[in-house]
Amino acid sequence: MPGSITVTGTRSTGHHSDQWYRTTFSAYLAPFAAPRAHFFIGGAKGIDSLALLWLAARSRSTITVVVPMTVAQQPEEARQAIAQCRSRISEVVELQAPQLHPAAYHARNRWMVDRSDLTIGFPLEGSHGTTRTSGTWQTLDYTASLGKPRLVVPT
Repeated sequence: MPGSITVTGTRSTGHHSDQWYRTTFSAYLAPFAAPRAHFFIGGAKGIDSLALLWLAARSRSTITVVVPMTVAQQPEEARQAIAQCRSRISEVVELQAPQLHPAAYHARNRWMVDRSDLTIGFPLEGSHGTTRTSGTWQTLDYTASLGKPRLVVPT
């Protein structure tokens, strides 16, 4: 069983209900959410915030939130999720990127994957349209390039 897990995914989550995400996380995060597991989660809106809220409420796993700059510079939804789960978050890592742009998010994602045994990705797929160039896919592909396992859960 992997000891450390990166969770990555789309910021666009309005196409499914909250119940759909709860059910999906129960199926795909719960099997790895042992008390000794350590989850690395980006501090963005969308899957990051939803997974953080789910893990904080339903697991005893260690949780580290990683942001490219600072928490204060994250979207409101993400700041609220971090604040709500603060007692369950073991560490918040602020990478202090000089600018918030795609390269800063990619660096954050590589930082998490480098410290993980497994990446679970929730890319936007299907009729909602996406390409394999999204940040989620870049993270999943980076995971594979390191020879680490990845679990892809289309949203």
